[in-house]
Amino acid sequence: MSRILELLNSPMGKQIINGVSSQTGQSQDKTGDLLSMAMPVLMGAMQRNVSTPEGASGLLGALTGKHTGGILDNLGGLFDGGVDQSVTNDGAGILGHILGNKQPVVENALSQKSGIDADSVAQILKVAAPILLGVLGKQAKQNNVNDANGLSALLGSMSGGGAKQQSLIESFLDADGDGSILDDVAGMLLNSGGKKKGGLGGLLGGLFGK
Repeated sequence: MSRILELLNSPMGKQIINGVSSQTGQSQDKTGDLLSMAMPVLMGAMQRNVSTPEGASGLLGALTGKHTGGILDNLGGLFDGGVDQSVTNDGAGILGHILGNKQPVVENALSQKSGIDADSVAQILKVAAPILLGVLGKQAKQNNVNDANGLSALLGSMSGGGAKQQSLIESFLDADGDGSILDDVAGMLLNSGGKKKGGLGGLLGGLFGK
């Protein structure tokens, strides 16, 4: 099972899901389902970004600077009374960097798959993105990650436990073979129509044993 999905099933993950749920008024079940789909997609996008020197340098800088994992040390304080605007602003910047102009497409696709309105999906992802970078930052510190190769390996292991699984995920998501997994996220999500365990949710569930 993917480590990021294991995290969502851990006590810390439950706290994250409950906190994010209370932020938007969405049910915990729907919020958990959305995060289990969204987190691997975001990590897959980061995996693509770090394949360039600029992308790797940018993410390394974030993980060794602002996002070293401190956000995980006080999750209760993060969600108490509502998430601070500075956190969601940070999340918006992270999403813009990771997803680029594909962000609305990804959010709308996740909305239709999860049954959560697009505005709430956007809000949930803005809170989830800094938490995800905090998780990666803490792992990077523990594993002494300091270059692009180490960063790519970390993302691969956190996404799916190995390069083979990561490659399989990307090959399915990049259905048109153009090298951009985000081009195909919407189609993968929407093709399931919410009627069966298909699309991206079914793919990730099958790969990760969910």
